[in-house]
Amino acid sequence: MLQGPATPFFARLADTLLEQGHRVCKVNFCAGDALFRTQATSVAFNRPFDEWDGFLSGLLELHGIDRVLLFGDCRPLHMQAIVRLKQRSIPFFVYEEGYFRPNWITLEAGGTNAFSGLPRDPAWYLKQAKEIPVYADGDTVGGSLKARAGQDMAYHLANITNALRFPHYRTHRPHASHIEYLGWARRFPQLPWRERKAQHSFAQIQAHRRPFYLFPLQLDADYQIKVHSRFDGISQAISEVMQSFASQAAADAVLLIKNHPLDTGLINYRAHIRTLATQLDLGNRVVFIDGGHLPTLLHHCRGVITINSTVGLSALYHGRPTIALGQSIYNLPGLCFQDSLDAFWKQQKKPDRALFHAFRNTVIHRTQLNGGYYNTRGIELAIAGSVRRLTHQNPLSKAEPNYTGVPSWEG
Repeated sequence: MLQGPATPFFARLADTLLEQGHRVCKVNFCAGDALFRTQATSVAFNRPFDEWDGFLSGLLELHGIDRVLLFGDCRPLHMQAIVRLKQRSIPFFVYEEGYFRPNWITLEAGGTNAFSGLPRDPAWYLKQAKEIPVYADGDTVGGSLKARAGQDMAYHLANITNALRFPHYRTHRPHASHIEYLGWARRFPQLPWRERKAQHSFAQIQAHRRPFYLFPLQLDADYQIKVHSRFDGISQAISEVMQSFASQAAADAVLLIKNHPLDTGLINYRAHIRTLATQLDLGNRVVFIDGGHLPTLLHHCRGVITINSTVGLSALYHGRPTIALGQSIYNLPGLCFQDSLDAFWKQQKKPDRALFHAFRNTVIHRTQLNGGYYNTRGIELAIAGSVRRLTHQNPLSKAEPNYTGVPSWEG
């Protein structure tokens, strides 16, 4: 086991696998990783990054590792490990947040998101769906933002001791935890007011019967932006979308830009949008909201612009015309608009509903586990599903020849 989420999930999964007779070795890269204790063999990597490859090679040999689990395949430590694992033909399984939230998590062989080996052939999904169950929304996981915040704070408070125990560790995130906490501390008390303002803005759009496009923002620190898109950050994506909207969208249309609910507030998107709207002479045709009920917005919007957010899957579920500007598993012909962003504003083609349901059932069947990382109920469900997936015949092995479990994406 390499780095997991900042919760007890990996530690509890390790103990469960041990109880079932498996050998488990967990690598701790920082004090936060070591906070969640396990009965499994634990080793500390407290050396410079350039020694990681040799350290991992020795670990694989010493313990006879025959499979590797990790959370997030874009973290630098994990990307380096994956290169070595592929060279040695050692299977690895990647955990991530679920493609279909809130009651699912991702466990996928060979990579997730744009590194997924899932084919880009719509016909493949239609064929696969004939032989698998129809999935609903899974058992309700529930969760508490307070509990999640508490685990995250405990993880990062433990990392205060990194200078002594893990002096070479560098987080994969762009800002130190205390900087992010300061941003959240400033933003969160304002959320009720911002929610009321968002509802008012939406009500105004509805009252004037103005057609609107929804552009839900992703986190600027998200590796889906850094690795799986052409953008260097969210501000650049906002600029491109607004410029295209100004030149190509109908004069009565509105671009509704929705902030991510977990944004730290360290980047002033509102000011950036206001400045750009003035330069592009957009007036009140661009509206920025920091709140709003996403299903309601999706139900009423004319179309959705995303980079590669899982909100894109929600948009397809609601039957909204959608364009994905980055690499994503759902950017398929028949689901997402395949032409340019400039052309998107002039079309109203909805996703193929039969294809979406086939896609959803297939992706859940092959990559999703009912469960979560952030509360007891979710972790229990996720561990039960993980044990079934990891210790029994893996359903991925039954795939068609063109599904290899390794990345097949181009570009």
